[in-house]
Amino acid sequence: MLTISDVAKSFGGRTLFSEVALQVNRGDRLGLVGPNGAGKSTLFNLILQNESPDEGVIAFQRGITLGYLPQESAPAGDETVLELATAITPDFVELSRKLKAWDSTHPDDLDPHDDVHTRYNDLGGYQIEAKAKTILAGLSFRVKDFDRPAREMSGGWVMRAHLARLLTQEPDLLMLDEPTNHLDLEALLWFQEYLKDYPGAILMISHDREFLNQLVSGIIEIRRGSVYRWTGNYDSFLVQRAAHEHQQLAAHKNAQRKIDQLQEFADRFGAKASKAAQAQSKRKQIERIREEMADAPEAAEKTVHFRFPQPQRSGQRALELEHVRFGYGANTVYEDLNFEVERGQRIVLVGPNGAGKSTLLKLAAGVIEPQAGVRELGHNVRAGYFSQYRAEVLDLTRTVLEEALDTPQRITEQAIRSVLGSFLFRGDDVFKKISVLSGGEKSRLALVKLLLDPPNLLLMDEPTTHLDMPSIDALVGALQQFEGTLIFISHDVYFIRALAGHVLHVNAGRLTPYHGGYQYYLDKTKSENARAALTAGGTSSASASKPTRTLSGADRKEQKRLEAEQRQARSRDRKDRQQLVHRLEKEIQELETRIAGLTAELEKPETYQTPGRPMQINRELAEAQSDLAQRTSAWEAASAKIAEIEKQESATTA
Repeated sequence: MLTISDVAKSFGGRTLFSEVALQVNRGDRLGLVGPNGAGKSTLFNLILQNESPDEGVIAFQRGITLGYLPQESAPAGDETVLELATAITPDFVELSRKLKAWDSTHPDDLDPHDDVHTRYNDLGGYQIEAKAKTILAGLSFRVKDFDRPAREMSGGWVMRAHLARLLTQEPDLLMLDEPTNHLDLEALLWFQEYLKDYPGAILMISHDREFLNQLVSGIIEIRRGSVYRWTGNYDSFLVQRAAHEHQQLAAHKNAQRKIDQLQEFADRFGAKASKAAQAQSKRKQIERIREEMADAPEAAEKTVHFRFPQPQRSGQRALELEHVRFGYGANTVYEDLNFEVERGQRIVLVGPNGAGKSTLLKLAAGVIEPQAGVRELGHNVRAGYFSQYRAEVLDLTRTVLEEALDTPQRITEQAIRSVLGSFLFRGDDVFKKISVLSGGEKSRLALVKLLLDPPNLLLMDEPTTHLDMPSIDALVGALQQFEGTLIFISHDVYFIRALAGHVLHVNAGRLTPYHGGYQYYLDKTKSENARAALTAGGTSSASASKPTRTLSGADRKEQKRLEAEQRQARSRDRKDRQQLVHRLEKEIQELETRIAGLTAELEKPETYQTPGRPMQINRELAEAQSDLAQRTSAWEAASAKIAEIEKQESATTA
């Protein structure tokens, strides 16, 4: 379907990638990943023929159709949402307009001999319109939106309409650039299931690990000028890459050790006439090894190691909503709502669309006022609210760097530029005026501002939208450092697992607390799909039928019992992992001793007097080093988990 042969592309003297060879076949589901600036969008542009490669060839099978969804800024004119969704070809658009005129008040404008209906039907017109309506509904459009002019819709909804057009069109190769950015959870789940049965090939850029894990069967990675293809989903790719780098490093070290030994022999005996021929032979052997030896794996992408400022410590009770009522017109969202949050808790809000999650977050943040009841902050509490749409606090006359520097915290410009870089403001981007930034860029800058001067009660609505994977990792790192109280909404399962210590299920004005992390919530609700559980309407917990009260009051005794169970489970887990760490430390010590012995034997000249012995030692050495790398990796993972458990234990006793 698509063949890329020996393609290279450079910009301003910098090589993005070279010698790229790639083939995309019918039915392929491929994720394109790599750090920001690696060349993912450039590769897309080359495939779309918006740009030309410096070298190489990009060839398509005859008759192949392409469809492309950009990350943002797709156009919208005077057409309705449905017209945009059915605009699969220019001919089809023209026939649709003629039919609309035919069926309207101007039938005389058409030639009576022009069989528009027949041609429209030959193109599958009536089926296409029905298909487009089904897709629009799946993407959360209401029926009354179908005839609205697309230009009246927000940018995110216009992007959904263009996505509907592509799914209606069904191109042979569907290319998607961050397609989940503008989707709510229910639309995302529908879209994810729809793509599983998509008849063509899919090539996508996405920061959403769970989305990639559910859909792709291969990963294309762009890293430091090269393109690698891996089989399996995103998690499988991470495991394969780590194993490949371990093997590559072991092979490189083994070859380098052999070179050092040969070089030592050549240096020692090269001046002796009786050994000169042997020394020359060793030098030629060194050259052959260098030509064939594996390169050492390059260091991982730099991550920002920055200690974010911490907020002032608050009182034990961070927030309380008491007997709160709130609604929109005749629609009552909450009636007699009681909600209490204690210092240091990290709560994720889950539940179906329209259940009231964002409303609860805004009530907690003070963005909207209760129509009855009381919102009360605890002692020394300062609340801060972030959502992807809340960037109006920025000064449009400033540059990105000037705005970031405007913080009461004492932070150097170099540190702030590092933080900006981790959130995709790199190089000259920091000198852009805020007035010219896209909505996503403004959202990221508002997030940086919040992290540089954090409140001690942080409320966040979909903070990972518009971030790439390294930026999400940077945000997770910042929030793991955060010593205040966190309440958030997210559809990113990876992000939720990394941060949530409590889950609050919101549905029909009722709050059901789960006093554990996201896996605890999945176990208690017997959910099999981690993402679908985010929008599940019902729960298997008996407490769902109780009056709306959470984290305080009547269920305090049950909360204490559950917390005791969690403490016992953590304690058992910690002891098991400590035993594993002790065992691994013993094995690591034994392997290090063995490696030292083998290395010492290789350094002895008499070792080379026994034919085949050096080769045998090198094989044993490579095996021992590989075992050492695996055990060291397991030791690091177990130690990190122990530290995480101890941190959770100290947080619950604080």
